[in-house]
Amino acid sequence: MRGALVCIVDDDEAVRRSLCALFRSAGHSVETFASAVDFLASNVLPRTGCLVVDVSMPEITGPELQARLVAECTSPLPLPIIFMSGRADESVRARVLAAGALAFLSKPLDDEVLLTTVEAALDGRERSVAPRA
Repeated sequence: MRGALVCIVDDDEAVRRSLCALFRSAGHSVETFASAVDFLASNVLPRTGCLVVDVSMPEITGPELQARLVAECTSPLPLPIIFMSGRADESVRARVLAAGALAFLSKPLDDEVLLTTVEAALDGRERSVAPRA
């Protein structure tokens, strides 16, 4: 779904800039946040098509953000979340996937894999909210 809002939450400015450029080049609107606190304080959640979030961040971690969003979710399908991490922590991977994350990708990220994963998340979200005949 081209043009959908992709939100990136990562405390690394270089990662935010890089991913912002990648998603914009693919035709998406992008908002970036340096922390989960900043994301939660923003007003973009209702417009967000997909959330790409780092696992390890100060204050609120990626998995903690996921737990908050799931707990506060009023719609039948929570926001598609794609996690990324520089550490291969299988217990965290298993936990976030079990809680509904769509993917857990290792840094450094493969641009093609990330774009494909985000497109699949956006396409699935669009189908899930489409009216039924």
